[in-house]
Amino acid sequence: MPGLFKSWFKGLSEKEPPEPENPVGRIVIGTLAPDIIDTAKEMVRKSLKAAQFQVIDAGVGTSASVFLSKIKEANADIAVVTVSVDGAKKNLRSLVSALDAEGLKGKVTVLIGGAAVTQEDADALGALFGRTREDAVALAEKAMEQKKQ
Repeated sequence: MPGLFKSWFKGLSEKEPPEPENPVGRIVIGTLAPDIIDTAKEMVRKSLKAAQFQVIDAGVGTSASVFLSKIKEANADIAVVTVSVDGAKKNLRSLVSALDAEGLKGKVTVLIGGAAVTQEDADALGALFGRTREDAVALAEKAMEQKKQ
């Protein structure tokens, strides 16, 4: 746990990274309704942006349909959902189902993390799971490497 707190405090003090000139991939990030907690989302967003990803913010408390629209509009490679409350966890299945219905399930990698989700939740959804913002960056980089193969 000390590593998580260190990462959290570091994230609070970081400045906004510049937009990447040659992004390594496009990510849509947000929280699903009813989750309106954006601290973790913002730390992960900044870390992904600093790692040279183009990051589009879908916002907080977003519906699965709005999140899906943002993913399609951005032609995203990855969808990152931070989940801080149990109610939002239930809406993850709606988002994954919507991606599948649109034929995007194999094209868009879903990465989840946050206090209300576990590795088991990710496995059940066919998503990746990260506990920290550093995990999110490493998983996003790995997902992009796999897309190139």
